[in-house]
Amino acid sequence: MKIRQLEAFRALVLCQTVTRAAQMLFISQPAVTRLIADLEEDVGFALFERNRGRLYPTAEGLTLFDEVERSLIGVERIARTAQEIKAARVGMLQIAAAPALSLSFLPTAIAAFLKTHQEVNISLTSNTSRAVVDMVMKQRCNVGFVILPMSYPSMLGEPLIAADMVCILPPGHPLSDKHEITPEDLAGERFISNPRDLHSRLEVDALFASFGIERKLQIETQINAGICAFVQAGLGVALIDSITALDYMSGGLIIKRFTPTLRNEFQVLFPSERPPSILVRAFVNHVREFVKSELTKLDALIGCDPASLPA
Repeated sequence: MKIRQLEAFRALVLCQTVTRAAQMLFISQPAVTRLIADLEEDVGFALFERNRGRLYPTAEGLTLFDEVERSLIGVERIARTAQEIKAARVGMLQIAAAPALSLSFLPTAIAAFLKTHQEVNISLTSNTSRAVVDMVMKQRCNVGFVILPMSYPSMLGEPLIAADMVCILPPGHPLSDKHEITPEDLAGERFISNPRDLHSRLEVDALFASFGIERKLQIETQINAGICAFVQAGLGVALIDSITALDYMSGGLIIKRFTPTLRNEFQVLFPSERPPSILVRAFVNHVREFVKSELTKLDALIGCDPASLPA
């Protein structure tokens, strides 16, 4: 018994003529007749009787029709679900991300994604990049976003984007009128830093050391959003990633291009035991395009190289 036979049977019960059933199924009338004959042969009894030019289901046919209707509704539901999966409109996204992405940027990106993927369920966990790598390896999420050097040895993922670091100043700071900030400009400034065990801190310290520039290092905090809060409070200046700076384009901090360029490298990670699903791929592609679009707006504001995807 084949699905096409059952579809022809249902259409003929509903339409009562071969002509209308053929139109409903977009096939020829002989094809409908053949499908019904094959089905009657399979079940071993007559399904229709003719009366005044119309076909009416027999008592046995009506009994079978109820079951066929339920079965075909189930098949159609499966087909719709398969189409929704293919179009990445349903499913569960379990996302783990470093705070630079998870505190503000990813919620904004997710909101844009859900406008066209309304039935997708999402879980977002914030953790350090090292902890996110561990979560991905242990398959506790199906996608992770981290800040790691592109040279970091990983078979789990791929580059997401590389974004310039920018200098942030409190409102009214004497350097506010400068087009771009250099290490020399920050000599003697109170400087808000990340902890010394973070790669970004090591890069920043190495750069200032190479210029022979000393800063007042009094306050440090792990999360860049915390750095921004300290700068807003007038407790110093800082260098942060461009993605965190997106939150302050409309005010609250003064954002300046910093030269020479320091770049934060973001990666997306996938569990190695299974390939990313269609939904995960659709979301990652969305995030990649969304962040490039948002960083272009920041570029227009401060004139820095917004982002580049490594080759």
